[in-house]
Parts: sequence; structure tokens; C-alpha cells
Amino acid sequence: MPFLHTSITVRDMDASIKFYTEVLGLTFERRRRIEENHAEIAFVVDPASDVRVELTHWDGKNDFETGEQLDHLAFSVASLDAFLATARAAGVKVAKEPYTLKGGSSRIAFILDPNDVWIELIERASART
Repeated sequence: MPFLHTSITVRDMDASIKFYTEVLGLTFERRRRIEENHAEIAFVVDPASDVRVELTHWDGKNDFETGEQLDHLAFSVASLDAFLATARAAGVKVAKEPYTLKGGSSRIAFILDPNDVWIELIERASART
């Protein structure tokens, strides 16, 4: 299962984009609001490895304890339904059932690892055709 990105929660989107691009040398990829989640996300990518970091700013969440910044890890799956069936059979907790974001085409679900870290599973629309 291909690893897609790591998401971190940020206090200030503009300052975070500036840090990851100007200090760490990542390339800005895209930024958008996700109204149904009351959040804004941006992706920065390492041009050498194609590894992405998703920066997530939650509306109204500007303070958090050290360690709360990790939001989720994301993996690509060919069949979300098949993967979730196997995961459930193994006793894995499903935190969020499959859905599609408004304006999106991929199906998304979230499971929890044994430490309650959120793992995003993404089934691209092209995998269903």
C-alpha cells in the first residue's frame, strides 16, 4: 500500500507554507478550503522524493499541546471496501466510514492505529474505473 503523505496541524497557514518552502526547500503544490470540515489544507512536496506534507489549519484551533500537531498519515488503497473488510476482521477500529469530499472524486476513510493515530485511506477515482 503506497504511503501518500503526513498531515500536521498548523497554527498559521501562511507562516507554515513559508517555513516549509523557504527554510526546508519543499515546493508549494496546492491549497484549498474544506468547508465541510471547517478547515484549510495545503500540500508541500519534496521535489527530490515526491514525499508530501499536508498542512491542516482547523478553524478556531490556534492552541494545542506539544505533540498534538500530528494529524494523520495517508495511504493509497486500490479498494477501500475490501481493505476495510480485512481491517475490521483484524479488529481495527474504523474512525470514519468512507465518504467523498464536496468537489472531490476520491473516496476517503479513516482507521485508528493501536495508539489512536488517525490513518487516512484514499481510494482514487481511477482505481474504481
